[in-house]
Parts: sequence; structure tokens; C-alpha cells
Amino acid sequence: MRLISKTALALPGTAFLILAGATGASAAENYDMKLTDTMGNDSGSSSTAQLTVDGDSLKISIKGEGFTPNSPHAQHFHGSFSGDKKFTCPDSSSDKDGDGQVNTEEGLPQYGDVILSLTTSGDTSPKSGLAIDRMPTADADGNLSYSRTIELPAGAGAKLKNLHVVQHGLDANGNDKYDLEALGESTFAASLGVQDIPEEATNPATCGTVVGASAGETPEGGVDTGDGTTNGIEAAGTFGIAGAAFAAAGGMLIYRRRLATDRV
Repeated sequence: MRLISKTALALPGTAFLILAGATGASAAENYDMKLTDTMGNDSGSSSTAQLTVDGDSLKISIKGEGFTPNSPHAQHFHGSFSGDKKFTCPDSSSDKDGDGQVNTEEGLPQYGDVILSLTTSGDTSPKSGLAIDRMPTADADGNLSYSRTIELPAGAGAKLKNLHVVQHGLDANGNDKYDLEALGESTFAASLGVQDIPEEATNPATCGTVVGASAGETPEGGVDTGDGTTNGIEAAGTFGIAGAAFAAAGGMLIYRRRLATDRV
């Protein structure tokens, strides 16, 4: 791949497109992320992520520690590609019911809808937001490792830097597992018709923005969603479309069966 100098990248958008088209060159952009417990949920979790965006191809690697051992952790890009919406990582002020935890419903107005599900295989659209069987699992020491190359819809690569990543799942009572005794039942899962899922499993554990992005740095224009696996790149509301809700419920049902097996 031919590299383009920082000077060239600083050119106005039109001039840069002319230059790139004339030379046939393209340049991958690299971003770093630090994911921490901005919510004050006492998750004990933190991660670093490295992103390489080459056109509409995303290569992402995440390394984390302090996660619930031997447990799956849902993770997503959140936010919006629309210029009239501004999102950011929530802090403890998002805890509206004062229970000491920012849950999924309280966090969503701050960090926005799922844009991209960081699954280990298969679909990466918002419909896989709670595909627990395809989310990364922390090892016995609570370390989490994730690496995947994802082909994005046309135009999404240039806008990815305006989003942020949220990882879910924490161990509130320190017994190295998700259970109902700690925080009770997940109200988010229950809203999808799935009972007996611990709140620990769905609460956000970390959040982080792409370096160089900010809550006020929103892109203009939309994204062509195309026909790939990320079709429907921006969810309509809190998993508001029926397909997303059914897919989420299915993933949580799988996870509930797993929990039942672990208790035996």
C-alpha cells in the first residue's frame, strides 16, 4: 500500500479525493482506544483497542483485563452517523434510579444505539447486539482478547472514528460469575421477554471513544448500508426494530440455558 504523507491528509476533502484518485493511492488510518469504567459501575474492567481502517475494512484488536472470568461479554460500537445526534460515554450522573449502577437503559441515551456488534464470527449488525454465543469470553483470570477484520458498509469506514465502544458484563459481588443475587434480574433482558438474566450480565463495564473523536465531532451525511452482513448499520431506537429484538431475545435465551448449566 502506498503511504500518503500527513501533509496530503491535511488537504481539503475535495483536493484530497482528486489526489487519491489521480495516484490510485489509499491510506489506512490507525486509531487507539482506552476503554474504562466511565459509568462508575465498579466493574474493575479496562481494555485497550487498536483500530486500522482501510477504506471500508476495519481491523480491530481488543485486550482487556478485570472482566468476569469464564463469562461472555457483549461489546459494540455505539453512537450515530447522523450529524444531528451527539453521544458520549456516560458517567455516574446517568444513574437515574440511584442504585449505584448505570444499567443498559440508563446508558443508552448517552452512548446511543448499537451501530456495529463486535461478534467473534458471523453477522456484525445491530441485530447481533445480544448474540451472547458469538461474543468474546473472558478467560479464567478475567482477561479478554478479541481480534477480527470486518467489512463495513460503503462509506462507514470514514465515519467510524466518530463512534465509541461499550463492553458489557461485570461482577458486582465479586464471586467470579453473573448471578441474580448481586443486582437482581436484568430489566433490559426482561423488556425483550427473557427472564432470569442477571443484571450483571447486561450492565456496561467499560466505554471509550476513538482517539481524535469527541462528542461534538459528528459526521455529515449518511452511510450506504449495502447488502453485507452489517446491513442496517444504525439501529432504530433501543434495539427498536422487531428483528433486532427477536435476535437479542434468542441470544439471551441461549445464555440463560448456559447459566442454568453452570449452576448444576
